[in-house]
Amino acid sequence: MINTNNKNIYSVSSLNRAAKSILETGLGVIWLSGEISNLTIAVSGHWYFTLKDHSAQIRCAMFKGNNHRTGFTPKHGQQVLVRGKLSLYEARGDYQLIVESMAPEGDGLLKQQFEELKFKLAAEGLFSESHKKPLPQLIRRIGIITSSTGAAVHDILSILQRRDPRLQVIIYPSLVQGAASAASVAAQIQLANVRNECDLLIVGRGGGSLEDLWCFNEAVVAYAIYNSRLPVISAVGHEIDVTIADFVADVRAATPSAAAELVSQNKAFHQTQLDTLTGRIKQAIQAQLQLKSHRHALIKEKLLNLHPKHKLQQQTLQLDELSLRLQHALQATINNKKQHAQFLHNALSRQSPEHFISVEQQKHQQLLHRLTHAAQTSLKQQERLLHNRITQLNAVSPLATLARGYAIVKDSQGQVTTDPAKLQPGDQIEIRLHKGEIKAQVVG
Repeated sequence: MINTNNKNIYSVSSLNRAAKSILETGLGVIWLSGEISNLTIAVSGHWYFTLKDHSAQIRCAMFKGNNHRTGFTPKHGQQVLVRGKLSLYEARGDYQLIVESMAPEGDGLLKQQFEELKFKLAAEGLFSESHKKPLPQLIRRIGIITSSTGAAVHDILSILQRRDPRLQVIIYPSLVQGAASAASVAAQIQLANVRNECDLLIVGRGGGSLEDLWCFNEAVVAYAIYNSRLPVISAVGHEIDVTIADFVADVRAATPSAAAELVSQNKAFHQTQLDTLTGRIKQAIQAQLQLKSHRHALIKEKLLNLHPKHKLQQQTLQLDELSLRLQHALQATINNKKQHAQFLHNALSRQSPEHFISVEQQKHQQLLHRLTHAAQTSLKQQERLLHNRITQLNAVSPLATLARGYAIVKDSQGQVTTDPAKLQPGDQIEIRLHKGEIKAQVVG
């Protein structure tokens, strides 16, 4: 017998409500990569779609206020990166993702990975100003960690030779692009520290795309710079390029050439130090602002879960679903009515006098055609028979004999005479020729 006194018995609504609360508070904001499918743009302006990969899928909703900020309209089959939080549509018990932002996958994924690693390393203290080492007052030997054949090493050597030829240089050749480049850079930083033959290190390369510079955004390089006993100057790409290595390094130079100028320009040492300290302060402030912003976002999300707007969004989801169902039902009803009307029209057409008249006219035309054909056939047969009879008559006709030069002689009574003995001199006779007749008198 079932015990109904159990206080843990849920109703379906309360269970969905509890599951929704767990989903929304358990993971918080997440990033998700997938392929767009089943995209529906509701009349309210909200987007409903499915994100899928090769073996799974999840329903998603993106409200009008958020999708206006994406700058593009997604298409079926497009690969995207989205940011959002898990929720549950209580009316159906469907698990779904409420999307807050969306970007095409590619650079968007790399930038998201960059921000995640940046936040993680900042929380671990790798960007801490207290850990950064000042550059030596007196620099005798410089270590350069970059590609031995790249433009960066030639620019650095050229500037050092022109500005301060006394400086000694040791090059630690490294890969700076590709899958193995991050491990190569980290290994050379560790080697330079083991050999301990330089006053500082310049780590970097020339400009390139985000993918080209990506080894300087890898954790293994960040930890190698952080654990270096030698001061490290990060000199990656152009001035607009910012990498994880720039945040961890003791000093950031905008370009490899700027790094060479920094270590060789003693007269501007104090200005350089001031700029470095200013940069560090800015980085520290930015890191603190980002940390505070992240905490503020977490608190805001918790507050939004309790906000009436959140409930309104759920109601909007239900309204949009009912609206779509109503549209489909109305369209189905209209189609059924059209089919029934067409059926009645066809049935009425089959019972119409015009239909029967048309059928009888068709029969009349067929009978008339058959009668005409039969008459023509009979007439042709009679013509052939008449022709045959004429031919036969012509074959036995006296006229045919006359045509061969013979003549028919009739006496005065009109009787055909075939014996001259029956005629007497002075008798009147009629001679019938092939063409015409002549009157004659017997003379002997």
